[in-house]
Amino acid sequence: MPEVMMYCTPTCPFCTRAEKLLQKKGVKVKKISVENDKAKLKEMIKRTGRNTVPQIYIGDKHVGGFDDLSELDIMDELDPLLGID
Repeated sequence: MPEVMMYCTPTCPFCTRAEKLLQKKGVKVKKISVENDKAKLKEMIKRTGRNTVPQIYIGDKHVGGFDDLSELDIMDELDPLLGID
């Protein structure tokens, strides 16, 4: 299973929803908080081109935010990305 990494903030409801969806699939999420870390926020914006959280990576693939993650799940494309049969 590839590493799943999420730029997030502790108070973001979409971050919480994304984490719960991934946990439901048995995935451990590496969280990087950008709330009080301007360097991490700049890193996130540079890597993703976006300035909102969450921003989620599955392995080296940027999947986007919660809506993007949820859409992948609805379209049955998330499990293959996660290596789940």
